[in-house]
Amino acid sequence: MKLTVVVDNYVPISTPSPFLGEHGFSLLIELDTAKILLDTGQSDAVVKNLSLLGIHPNQLDAIVLSHGHYDHTGGLRYLLQHRSKPIPVYGHPDIFQNRYSVAGNRRCYIGVPDTKEDLTALGAIWHLTANPIEIAPQLIFSGEIPHVTAYETGDDKLVVSNECQCDCQDEIKDDISLYYSCPDGLVVIGGCTHSGLVNTVENGFQLAGQTQLKGWIGGTHLGPVSKDQQDKTLSKIEEYAPEFLAAGHCTGLGMMAELQRCLQERFIPAFLSQVIKVD
Repeated sequence: MKLTVVVDNYVPISTPSPFLGEHGFSLLIELDTAKILLDTGQSDAVVKNLSLLGIHPNQLDAIVLSHGHYDHTGGLRYLLQHRSKPIPVYGHPDIFQNRYSVAGNRRCYIGVPDTKEDLTALGAIWHLTANPIEIAPQLIFSGEIPHVTAYETGDDKLVVSNECQCDCQDEIKDDISLYYSCPDGLVVIGGCTHSGLVNTVENGFQLAGQTQLKGWIGGTHLGPVSKDQQDKTLSKIEEYAPEFLAAGHCTGLGMMAELQRCLQERFIPAFLSQVIKVD
């Protein structure tokens, strides 16, 4: 399996090609049998960056949306517009909820920028389920992730607007990850991991019948959460002892430094164009 970061907040200064960075995330998963894109960033940068990697949107076999935030779904429209045929799009049924970020008097819409109907018209074939499914050999779509830890309480600045137009903390039940099962352990592929890193790993162990975390790649959303959640998650990561942990996007530079301290050379900044090969 080959993993390539297609969209991220950070572009390494050493990157030779003119990749476009933005607040968002997209990851290309290349298997022997399929090319799958997890998330699409927030703009047409995903199409431009894929082109620099030598990939046309028509070469993708499926798209997976990790959750319904604009910085993971906004590029979907552009991918579909550049394709000549429909494509399966996997996600949770709740991805189209009305979502906002609040800070003081500021309230900003952060949900999917396009309607389901518009994206369907452009060629999205929806597979929306809260249940785990295998979408390719050895690759499991998590479905809704159970919350088993008490300390992974998430980001209280993210809210959802209900039918009464009242805001409440968004539990982000549509947050999903992908699990790739190897003979020597589990590789977790996440978008933002709003469900919590530990909840996500433990769910993967159960679904894949694994007990060892081989590796992790994606956003961790550890930057915006409480110090208690950060500290307990770092402790658990040390216990998992993965071969690699590649974090970017919503992790934040401060938490990346903490992960580097914790894991040393096993930590990889998952910046734009980063490639990881998994045997």
